[in-house]
Amino acid sequence: MMTEVQVHNVARQMLEQHGFAAIAKAAEQARACEGRGEADEAKEWRHLADAMKTIRGPHQS
Repeated sequence: MMTEVQVHNVARQMLEQHGFAAIAKAAEQARACEGRGEADEAKEWRHLADAMKTIRGPHQS
């Protein structure tokens, strides 16, 4: 399990490398892990996706 600081750092790095597509990639990884029965891994990917959404900030219309 990653610490909250590690999650935030990884999330920021993923956003820098892949842009906002990184959120979708994290969600895809979570689904793939769930499909393989890796619930803890899926939970971490979802945590990363949530951290990236927080970094991104609120939607604007």
